[in-house]
Amino acid sequence: MFCSEKKLLEVERKVKANDREYNEKFQYADNRIHTSKYNILTFLPINLFEQFQRVANAYFLFLLILQLIPEISSLTWFTTIVPLVLVITMTAVKDATDDCFRHKSDNQVNNRQSEVLIDGKLQNEKWMNVKVGDIIKLENNQFVAADLLLLSSSEPHGLCYIETAELDGETNLKVRHALAVTSELGADISRLAKFDGPDTKLMQNSGKTKFKRTSIDRLMNTLVLWIFGFLVCLGIILAIGNSIWEKQVGDQFRSFLFWKEGEKNSVFSGFLTFWSYIIILNTVVPISLYVSVEVIRLGHSYFINWDRKMYYSGKATPAEARTTTLNEELGQIEYVFSDKTGTLTQNIMTFKKCSINGRIYGEVQDDLGRKTDITKKKEPVDFSVNSQAERTFQFFDHNLMEAIKLGDPKVHEFLRLLALCHTVMSEENSAGQLIYQVQSPDEGALVTAARNFGFTFKSRTPETITIEELGTLVTYQLLAFLDFNNIRKRMSVIVRNPKGQIKLYSKGADTILFEKLHPSNEDLLTLTSDHLSEFAGEGLRTLAIAYRDLDDKYFKEWHKMLEDANTATDERDERIAGLYEEIERDLMLLGATAVEDKLQEGVIETVTSLSLANIKIWVLTGDKQETAINIGYACNMLTDDMNDVFIIAGNTAAEVREELRKAKENLFGQNRSFSNGHVVFEKKQQLELASVVEETITGDYALVINGHSLAHALESDVKNDLLELACMCKTVVCCRVTPLQKAQVVELVKKYRNAVTLAIGDGANDVSMIKSAHIGVGISGQEGLQAVLASDYSFAQFRYLQRLLLVHGRWSYFRMCKFLCYFFYKNFAFTLVHFWFGFFCGFSAQTVYDQWFITLFNIVYTSLPVLAMGIFDQDVNDQNSMDYPQLYQPGQQNLLFNKRKFLICMAHGIYTSLALFFIPYGAFYNAAGEDGQHLADYQSFAVTMATSLVIVVSVQIALDTSYWTVVNHVFIWGSIATYFSILFTMHSNGIFAIFPNQFPFVGNARHSLTQKCIWLVILLTTVASVMPVVAFRFLKVDLFPTLSDQLRQRQKAQKKARPLHSRRPQTRRSSSRRSGYAFAHQEGYGELITSGKNMRAKNLPPTSGLEKTLYNSTSWIENLCKKTTDTVSSFSQDKTVKL
Repeated sequence: MFCSEKKLLEVERKVKANDREYNEKFQYADNRIHTSKYNILTFLPINLFEQFQRVANAYFLFLLILQLIPEISSLTWFTTIVPLVLVITMTAVKDATDDCFRHKSDNQVNNRQSEVLIDGKLQNEKWMNVKVGDIIKLENNQFVAADLLLLSSSEPHGLCYIETAELDGETNLKVRHALAVTSELGADISRLAKFDGPDTKLMQNSGKTKFKRTSIDRLMNTLVLWIFGFLVCLGIILAIGNSIWEKQVGDQFRSFLFWKEGEKNSVFSGFLTFWSYIIILNTVVPISLYVSVEVIRLGHSYFINWDRKMYYSGKATPAEARTTTLNEELGQIEYVFSDKTGTLTQNIMTFKKCSINGRIYGEVQDDLGRKTDITKKKEPVDFSVNSQAERTFQFFDHNLMEAIKLGDPKVHEFLRLLALCHTVMSEENSAGQLIYQVQSPDEGALVTAARNFGFTFKSRTPETITIEELGTLVTYQLLAFLDFNNIRKRMSVIVRNPKGQIKLYSKGADTILFEKLHPSNEDLLTLTSDHLSEFAGEGLRTLAIAYRDLDDKYFKEWHKMLEDANTATDERDERIAGLYEEIERDLMLLGATAVEDKLQEGVIETVTSLSLANIKIWVLTGDKQETAINIGYACNMLTDDMNDVFIIAGNTAAEVREELRKAKENLFGQNRSFSNGHVVFEKKQQLELASVVEETITGDYALVINGHSLAHALESDVKNDLLELACMCKTVVCCRVTPLQKAQVVELVKKYRNAVTLAIGDGANDVSMIKSAHIGVGISGQEGLQAVLASDYSFAQFRYLQRLLLVHGRWSYFRMCKFLCYFFYKNFAFTLVHFWFGFFCGFSAQTVYDQWFITLFNIVYTSLPVLAMGIFDQDVNDQNSMDYPQLYQPGQQNLLFNKRKFLICMAHGIYTSLALFFIPYGAFYNAAGEDGQHLADYQSFAVTMATSLVIVVSVQIALDTSYWTVVNHVFIWGSIATYFSILFTMHSNGIFAIFPNQFPFVGNARHSLTQKCIWLVILLTTVASVMPVVAFRFLKVDLFPTLSDQLRQRQKAQKKARPLHSRRPQTRRSSSRRSGYAFAHQEGYGELITSGKNMRAKNLPPTSGLEKTLYNSTSWIENLCKKTTDTVSSFSQDKTVKL
């Protein structure tokens, strides 16, 4: 056990019970949990370090330092420091807000109340204050927030039933035994704190909180470096030009400037000019870009939080974006790694159908005897006459109840078997209602069904089972319990009924039980097998039901051999298994059951839709292989139409390698060029090969691999084979995997496939997987909050993943890409005018615009329109995004913004800058205005170009906007109006009189913009800049329309008509029966029942129902204090417990 990453491996841990002074010597961790990233002291340094990992922020800091040097700065320092401080502050506030939510969640867990034994009496204590060695009292349904050692329990023999829903989503009960030396301490459950806080298994498996960044963020870092290199090239060109100009032309002006000969070196002048142009041209990547990105991401996060279609009314739980930095990554997911229990399923089993003596019960038929679907109008069976019935149970076939009333012996025997053959424990609650404690949900479904149909399991002792048959209490003598295990895949009980008859009742997987049937069952077997195939085709979990009448003499002989086998020292398990096989033969078939493991609503549709979006779903679960396969079929991840399902179950690395090789040979057929498993490639070559092969694979395949095989497959020399095979398959199921293995699988795909991954889960065992993936999603259901606390996004139902990805994710990616393309375009167009102007101003680093226009261009004149597009734009509406999952694929292929798109935007910006500079330059060259004066003064030229630029970029964003809102109109046209308002204000006489040094362009705007020729130049510049783009887009949409283009045209044509939704036909499977025992049933419960360890100390006679021995907390305290000298003192003072 690791206490922390920095501590050495603990070989043993010494703890004294209820002795804090002794235990504090070892400096064990406290019980406070931390999932937050910062605290008050570390926030500023860590956050600044993370922010300056962005190349752009470091770049802007470097520029700020340059601007503080007066010899090279043409712009004042505040043009850089104000936006830089603004973006860092906004990002810091956002990060602080996100971390505040984590602190809040941590406090909710840390401040849960517990009862701790302090100074001989129980005291309320917060869980975060619990120390290693404390003795804690737990009551029923109480949360546990530490790793505890069970000392005693109110249950017999120190047993304790725990539910681990917060850890793994499982709602079935697990049994824990108290230490023998302390099991008689008292009636109430008491435990010893063993591992606290960061030392607990939960926190040890949680992994480290990682700083996640999107692929667009990483691409932006690369592009900033590209741009900086581009600026360096431009700076070098202009610096060389300056040196040449100073050498050849500048000397002629020195006499007018009263400079001494040689005072200014041309090479040094070029050096200073280089840095001056680096400052001037830095607006290609302005700081406002990063401010805008954060605002857009914040807006997208609020859209997720406000989405009513992702609000789960059942738990009043909205969707929540717990981070605001990853939204566009939701539009690029290629792999989804999902937990099973509590994520795909509700872990609720429902008895749906059964086959008894060759007849199906549970189907609904119309008046003509044809099978129909169950509707709300159909009346369920009325169980109100049965006072013991479970009110939530529904069954719609009245024929079964009629057969019971008519006394059909086969039906009675079938239900009697369900009431007797199980491991369920019963008790009564405070209201006197019968409550079942079930080891696995499927057993609970079968016993509850029998209960509703009149065969109610009432109670059990180690020797008897009491059931109520149609109102009559009947006690059966339990002679033997043949327990379930993964090899037998069945369980049996041998009972003696009140008539003295000995019967063996058995239920199990049909593939196993059918081999044990008597030959006389052949006809019934054929009919039942057809029924089982029908049940399996509907995705139901099936069990075969059979019995055998036993001769008294034969049973006594068999039981004697069983007793001998139980006491044997050699080959005990083999001998017992052989005896079980001997007696479980010549069975008489009764029928079969069909149980539905309720999937969460919309799971099948979500899985189908995500598959159509080319998203591969891998199921990573700690459940058994059969369970995982069953759920795979139920979700339509696995189908009988698949070409093959590869099962990897090797116990050694060699076996796993051989199984992977055979699977690849089967997958590739005779194409040995792909299937040679002995050829070792470099990683890059393997990836290239895998991508080529993936395109050549035809057909659907699936891979199922268990935990111990996965451990070998993740070794360095095998994992590439595993990854290659897995990526060729449509579905991958990893079962019996640990939390660490879940994270390793995610890391494997992240590292070698270079794909964007998403992990979704609901339990604490999913935390490491959630933290490892690019995107972590927590299901905020009834299974606890650990997954949610570690997640980036959370919601209550798996089905909302479809909307999160296909709508919000795709829109976020689409909007961010359009925003970036436009932003880079407009800033290249804005900035590169300085480069062209340099050739006409002696390379003097003179700016072509006035300083205030440079400052306000990105902050005021063009900021709001691009924000509106980045927040509100959409190519198609949300319904079309859901109906056509193929729209998601451009994000996976990174088509909307990549290096090629950037170069196109850059070329577009360069072209626009050429038009902006040379059209006014050519028009003004040797031209005269309406008043006969020259137009070609610097200030008029600057105003004309600035006005043309604002209009051109505004028209361009109007062309880029796909979805118009009032906000878009106000921002675009309002920005143009704002530009003219500020322009005339800054060029007015009044502002010049107040600040003559800051606003030298007095009267220029009024003088220039009142001349018609200026407006004609602006018009010509706008048309020349925009028309090529309009023509290209028209031809592209007309000749090579994308799916998005086609749907957008359809939306325009059918604005008021809702599109017809095509209903996918339901697929029926004809085989692949799946046993109900594939679920969380565990071996060992039979022995527990027959030993009587889980029985109450006092039981009333079987005919009198149930009664519990009552204890109170006072007796527990008195008993504990009384035995302190006998047990606790010696336990805590004389002995040290090695754990």
